[in-house]
Amino acid sequence: MLVRAFVPSHITAFFVPRFNENYLLAGSLGAGVNLNRGITIIAGIEEGVERQVRVAFNGKPVKRKSAVISYSVAEEIVPRDFPGEVEIWEYFDFPNGYGFGNSGGGALGTALALSYAFKNKTMLQAAQIAHKHEVLNRGGLGDVIAQLTGGVEIRIKEGAPGVGVVDNIFFEDYKVLAVPLGRLSTREVLEGDMIKLIEREGMKALEKLLMAPNVENMMRLSREFAENTGLLEGELLEIARELDKVLKLPSSMVMLGKSLFAFLRGNEIPKAQETLDELSIERYEICEVWKGKPEVGRWFGSVSKSYL
Repeated sequence: MLVRAFVPSHITAFFVPRFNENYLLAGSLGAGVNLNRGITIIAGIEEGVERQVRVAFNGKPVKRKSAVISYSVAEEIVPRDFPGEVEIWEYFDFPNGYGFGNSGGGALGTALALSYAFKNKTMLQAAQIAHKHEVLNRGGLGDVIAQLTGGVEIRIKEGAPGVGVVDNIFFEDYKVLAVPLGRLSTREVLEGDMIKLIEREGMKALEKLLMAPNVENMMRLSREFAENTGLLEGELLEIARELDKVLKLPSSMVMLGKSLFAFLRGNEIPKAQETLDELSIERYEICEVWKGKPEVGRWFGSVSKSYL
């Protein structure tokens, strides 16, 4: 049996980390947007004689140390007495480590696909398991609950799905420019010296956004947060300034990755593309906002198993 899940990529505009020994209470405050590009999970379930779990990223097999979150999610959901093979193929539209929620999306997609296959968890229970292993393994704090919600979201109370509170911002006619430029370690930033500055600037941004909850204000606050924390600097800042010259709203940094994003209208797309071409930036995506929950269901296509 094959099951397919799709989880939207998620961009965090700004955030306030909230740590807690209880993973259900850990999470983040902040705001962001979900994209129609994302993470596709295909789970293959076959009965056999021995319980085995295997994971592959973009067609290549990965060992546990390189996919500890996905393996941990699978081991919690796959019944202990299941005598067969579970193969999990994860496909990412954006590169890993660039700030687009691949870790959370992979965890959530794996949890949803396996829960659908075995019919042993609800969507909320599956999402909480994904959040649990994201938090325990320092993959992230707020992506799972945001990806479960969809749209342009404000995380107004930290915690796992079912505990944290997420609201949505109304918008229309915007597309999202996503420019993946490099890797940034979430673990290193969250464990670094700038955490107090991030918390202070993040709370200021959240309070101001709740007073005027719209996309335009979110982008201004995101840019202020990125510059005031010192996360947006150097070449990345210079590229953002070049994009600002042709866009109505400021561009900003994807949290946490060396990547940029911007909200733009249809008539601004050619100008943004021309600017990126002049900067010799070839890889970027013009995305729609993903407005709903992740998708999950039976898959009747085929998947090559030659690499597992």
